[in-house]
Formats: sequence, structure tokens, C-alpha cells
Amino acid sequence: MQDIQKIDEESKFKIDESGDVSSPLGFISGGLHTGLRKSKHDFGWIYSTTEAQAAGVYTLNRFKAAPLQLTQDSIAVNHTLQAIAVNSAYANACTGEQGMKDAQDMQNWVATKLNIAKHNVGVASTGVIGDCLPMDKIQYGADHVLEEQYNVSENFNKAILTTDLFPKHVAVEVDIDGQKVTIGGTAKGSGMIHPNMATMLGFITTDANIAASKLQQVLKSAIDASFNMITVDGDCSTNDMVLFMANGQVNHNELDDKHPNWEAFVAAVQYVCSTLAKSIAKDGEGATKLVTSKVTGAENIDEARKIAKSIVSSNLVKTAIHGEDANFGRIVAAIGYASEMVNPNDTFVTLCGLPVVDKGVFLSFDEEEMKKRLREDNIVISAQVGNGEGQAVAYGCDLSYDYVRINASYRT
Repeated sequence: MQDIQKIDEESKFKIDESGDVSSPLGFISGGLHTGLRKSKHDFGWIYSTTEAQAAGVYTLNRFKAAPLQLTQDSIAVNHTLQAIAVNSAYANACTGEQGMKDAQDMQNWVATKLNIAKHNVGVASTGVIGDCLPMDKIQYGADHVLEEQYNVSENFNKAILTTDLFPKHVAVEVDIDGQKVTIGGTAKGSGMIHPNMATMLGFITTDANIAASKLQQVLKSAIDASFNMITVDGDCSTNDMVLFMANGQVNHNELDDKHPNWEAFVAAVQYVCSTLAKSIAKDGEGATKLVTSKVTGAENIDEARKIAKSIVSSNLVKTAIHGEDANFGRIVAAIGYASEMVNPNDTFVTLCGLPVVDKGVFLSFDEEEMKKRLREDNIVISAQVGNGEGQAVAYGCDLSYDYVRINASYRT
């Protein structure tokens, strides 16, 4: 892995902000333009040179897209994957029997091209809901999978985007049994973001030696504290999915919760997921500011998560942040309706570091200083809501005029 940029001081793993799903040993990613979009890359792949253990988390939306259903069923065969194929522009959701057949064809074509079992190919789609895939273009993409001129990881990072303004990716290195293990991640998401599992599409890879059951455990835990703690617009997509592949190409003792480096591995995976999730919140459609809510003192972690997410989900809070208006009452209201366990008499709130509420009562603050701080790109809201041990962090963004413009003409 190239261009190591910094070291996480707490967990001591190395962070590569230019890294992605191709950073771990044995993984290749790429993509190309097939005509699904006017000019941008729109078909991509991830390939492991050996069969990998696989885990996944999927949308709870009842209108689950055909690619998700197919991928979930495929992983269930042996809990393995060796490749993932992704298209943008078309979600292949609400497309009935034809949509499932198209997803199966996409899977079969890629499996044939790579000479691997079809259940070892995951498929994912993102884009407009309801339109069937133009299968001639999908087949063109499948016919060019793994061709050398297209095996550029940045091609994959771009091919999965829709209204995103920038690619989202990161990688880390962590020491396992004295050897370097790498975890890489790439994600997309900008609108329809209010997940109750993951968000839009996320892909994580590692060369660690770990069983699928433990991989699933690590993924679910990391998602609960990252992808499940962001929101852009309150809409949970039909296509939300995060997949995790581990090909075991680093020869260390198998990881489990008894391994001495287990916690370090878990922390590294959580860092990758949190970084990707935060990037998605920052890139919310029309967003100009990243909003972070930090909650402490809750009855338990579940209550803390509900309150933190309620703050960044509130349209009134989001519009106030966009307007750089210190309307703390909207924050208090979002806290109050999130949980019956909140005690106003034990609630303390700060906005951009300035105290605005103490024991449920307004505190005067320097208006000019607050306006100055609200002009920043990163806005932090902190709330102590009692004396419990529950704490959580959620990420969101402001709600701008551009959000309406983008989504009023999404299909055109």
C-alpha cells in the first residue's frame, strides 16, 4: 500500500487516505464507461485472486432491489465471494421477474468471464428506481471485466457514483501476529441516505485470515456505529448494501475474539467504516456543511444513538445550520422527541463549542462569535442528556436549496 499518510494515535494503525478496496493483497478493482451514463464510468468490479470469506448487511426497505436479493442468496451458499460487479445509473429495483433475470444474467456473464462459480459473484446496482437495465451495456461491461487497461482502482471508485460529488475511499494497515494486514474500503452515497443497516453501497476488503461468521460479526458491529449513524434526507434506499471480503492472503493465525490482535483489527475496520460514512454525510446532495452530533449521559447506547441521529435528522435543525442561524430550540426539540428517557433538568447543549442550554434553560451567548463559528464547514452539536453511560456520535449535513433542485429533476 502506497502513500501512508498518518497513524491513528489510539489504535496505532496506519491510515492511507488514498487507499481503497484494491489496497489489500490479492484484490484488483477497475471500471469503464459502457453507455449507462452519458460519459462517466458506470460499470465496475472488485476481484480477489483467491476465493474470499464474505459478509454482508442489507437494506431493511421492504422493496429490496433484485441485485441485493441475489447477492444475499449467493453468499448464503458457502459464505464466500470472489468478485463483485456494480453498475450505476439504474437501480434495478421494483423491476419484478425481469429485474431478477437481469441481475442473474449480470452475475452469470461476470462468472463466465472470470471462470468462477456464479454464486461467488456479488452484484450491485445504484441509480433510478423502476427502469430495467439496458442489458447490452451490462454485457459489454461484463465482457471487459479484469482487462488490464481498465484495472484502475480509481475507475471503480468513480463507476459506482450517482449524484456524489467525489469518490469515497480509504485503507488502513494493522499489525496481526507481527505481519501487515490491510483493510480497504470504497463507498458511494449522497441522496436517499437514512439507513437502518448500511447506506447505499459500501465495499470493504481485507487480506486477513478470518472466518465468515467472525467477519459478519465485525461488519455488523462497525456498521451500527458508522453507516447506521448518518443521515442526509431521511430516506432509506431500496439498494443499500455493504459487503466485506477477506481473502486470507496474509499468513497469520486465524482471527477471532480470542486472538491477541482482535481488538486492533476490529478498531481498524470501524475506522474504515466511520471514515466512509462520514464522507457520505459530508457529500449529501446539495450539502454545504457537515453536521456532527455528539451525545453523552444517555441511559444506554441505544438511547444515545436515537438522540444523536434525531438531531442530525431534523429538517428544522438542518435548515437552521444551512442558514447559519443559532436556533438552539430546534436542537432541544429534536432531543426531546427522540427519547422518553431524556431529563430536561440534566440536559446541557453546546453549539459550535458555545454553551446554549443548561439544565433545559437557555443560556445567553455571544451572537457575533456564534455567527462566525456557524460559517465554518464543520458544525458540531454536543448534548449531555443525563447522567447515564450511553454515548454516541451521528453525522449529517445541512439542507439547502440545491437539495430541492437536484431531486426535483433527478430523472432528467
